[in-house]
Formats: sequence, C-alpha cells, structure tokens
Amino acid sequence: MSTVTSQKPSASAAGTITLGGELTVNRLGFGAMRITGEGIWGPPKDHDGAIRVLRRAVELGINFIDTADSYGPYVSEELIAEALHPYPNGLVIATKGGWERVGPNQWIHNAFPEHLREAVEGSLKRLKLDRIDVYQLHIPDPRVSFEKSVETLVKLKEEGKIRLIALSNVTREHIERALKLTPIVSVQNRYNFDDREWDYVVDFCEQKRIAFIPWGPLAQGRSATEKLKQIAKAKGATPMQVALAWLLQQSPMMLPIPGTSSVAHLEEDVAAAQVKLTDEEFKTLAS
Repeated sequence: MSTVTSQKPSASAAGTITLGGELTVNRLGFGAMRITGEGIWGPPKDHDGAIRVLRRAVELGINFIDTADSYGPYVSEELIAEALHPYPNGLVIATKGGWERVGPNQWIHNAFPEHLREAVEGSLKRLKLDRIDVYQLHIPDPRVSFEKSVETLVKLKEEGKIRLIALSNVTREHIERALKLTPIVSVQNRYNFDDREWDYVVDFCEQKRIAFIPWGPLAQGRSATEKLKQIAKAKGATPMQVALAWLLQQSPMMLPIPGTSSVAHLEEDVAAAQVKLTDEEFKTLAS
C-alpha cells in the first residue's frame, strides 16, 4: 500500500466544481463503465462486488457518477439504482445516449431524435429518476444533423426530463454550435498527461466555465509510464494516483472520473486527491 493510500481518502480533497451554476460536486467522480461485464457487455462477473464499489464510492465522498445507457447495455444504470436508490442528497448521476452497444467492444451511432427520446425515457426508468441531472450526447452521429440531436435534448429539458445538457467526444466547433442552442455544462473527451489532443478544448472549456471530464486518464505509452513510475515512487503514491493528480492540477474545470470494479482500486483513486505535484513534476508529465 502506498504512503498516500494509507491515509483516509476523501473525494472532497479534490475541491469542488459547479455544473451550470446549479449543481456543486466534488472534483473527483466515478466512471461506472467498468462495473459491467467483459467488453462492457452484460452483467459483471461479481454482481455483489459491483454493488460494493458503488456504495463505497459514495462513502468516500464521491457525489458525481458518470454512466451511459450503452454500458452493458443498461447494466450500469440498473446497478447504480440497485446500489444507491433512494439516492443520498447531493448525488449527481450523469448519463449518456446516442451510442448503442450491439456486442462486446462494439458500438454503433444512433443520435436520431426519436432514439434520443427513447434513450432518455429508458434511463429515467432504469435509474428510477423523474429527471436526469446531467444528460450527455454520447457522440455526434454522422448520419444526422448535430443540431437536431442537441435540439432534441433541449426539448426534453423543457419537458422537465433533463436538468442540464452536456456533450461527449466533440470538437470545439461542436461545442460552439451547441452553445447557440443551449447552455452546455460539461464536455467529456479522451485526455491524459500523455494524450493531449484535446488541449484546445480544455482551454476553451476553462474560458467558458464548462467542466471537462477526461476519459482514459492513465496513458499507456511506455515512456510516459516510466515518468509516472519515477514520480510515483518519489511521492509514495501509485502511477494512477499521479496521473489523476496531474489532471486535477491541469485545470480548475477538470473533473476526472476514474472507473474500476475493485473497492481497493477505488480507494487508491480517491486518495489521488491528496497528491500534490511540484511545478517540476507537473511539467515533466506534460513534456
């Protein structure tokens, strides 16, 4: 066990972020994709273990859980409701629609208006909610107008089924086009210290006070991993904790959502909120 992990972990150590001027959450959330079966398909091998992870996440101060109807499909949302409903005050559940799961490690686009409406209705039922706090368009669909997809979410918001609208897997242009139709509270793209393709989107989100939710927070490149190992060893932390600490220091609008099916790994991830990098360590990971 690392020096950092041996301390009592709490997501509150990461500070807070406010979504859309309405919902304030701790700046370290939980991504609920990995609690499903292999290939993000079907139920988990250890159902009770998945329930324990979700309940432990809340105990550790996590009050932002990210999921999607395609995780399983449906399995992640169903497990969240089983483990946590009735939900504690202040818990924000963000889900997504517009990307369907048709088999292990297989995805297909479907952000047509009629499908998004069905997806929102399905998520409401599975999560046992009257309104979804944060609903994300999972990915733009090249077969349908991006504006039509976003306008569908706007209508669902007007109907009281969505509170706040968000985007995932988008460019700055997508965000700007969406902002002409509705406020956007968060953007979720792949991002980590060694994969910074979306730096310009992070900068734009910071300018607009939009939360940036990075997925794939631990780079897999060999040279980058060596950097992580060296800094982690010096700080008495794990490489994953250092990777998350870098994200938290990269921008005040950053909202990492590491996911796991293990309580031990969850506790390690949350303990990353206590890791503080020096300026030199931060620059080393970004170089």
